[in-house]
Amino acid sequence: MSEGERLQNLLARRGIASRRCAADLIRAGRVKVDGQIAREPGMRIAESAVITLDGHPLPAQAEPTRTFLYHKPVGEVCSTDGQGARSVLETFRRFPIRLVPVGRLDKESEGLLLISNDGDLIQRLTHPRFSHTKTYEVDVDQSPTPEQLNKLRSPLRIEGYRIRPVPVDVLSGSRLRFVLSEGRHRQIRQMCEQASLRVVRLRRVALSFLRLGDLPPGRFRELSSEEVAALKAPQKGNQVGRQARAKR
Repeated sequence: MSEGERLQNLLARRGIASRRCAADLIRAGRVKVDGQIAREPGMRIAESAVITLDGHPLPAQAEPTRTFLYHKPVGEVCSTDGQGARSVLETFRRFPIRLVPVGRLDKESEGLLLISNDGDLIQRLTHPRFSHTKTYEVDVDQSPTPEQLNKLRSPLRIEGYRIRPVPVDVLSGSRLRFVLSEGRHRQIRQMCEQASLRVVRLRRVALSFLRLGDLPPGRFRELSSEEVAALKAPQKGNQVGRQARAKR
């Protein structure tokens, strides 16, 4: 089929997931086109095609995009089904749109998490090339020694991958600040383990120019159009982000 929109792009535009995650859904056999399992993310889709995900029809047209900044509490998981624990999406069931977590915080971690159905925004925030920084405040089980700090700031190997050096600052005693521009699975916990430190509390306090501030755990606020635009234009993020905050 030479005409029509690519399947993974269509799923992203309908707010199902980022293009990359949509491609994973397709390869997993969860998407059908006109009753047939589709496994090629780049296949072209006719306008009249009937598309389902896990047996449920896609919305006939793109839903209005909405993005929320959520203070994820400890104990919630970043999955749609909860996997035996409370999902971060439970708080957003009141909204009649399909929302997904943007990135992940593990069950034991807390802090700033975006919830959205904006496929373009999700792609920009989860793809490494856009380099949105994430800032974490981390309590460890002891005041780190200079040697341990040097270890944390070095290009460690995690799961066979050599990470870029991470800025790590001591805020007070055993509280550290990490600023990540990439995000390997449980990266900070694995970094601390290699430095012989145990994480007691891990809290994400910022994403790019967005700040968690004094938003209580389990509460959320919706991002303004200016904030969303700033996130979609990372080269202008700091300037537009400041303007967006000034209007709030």
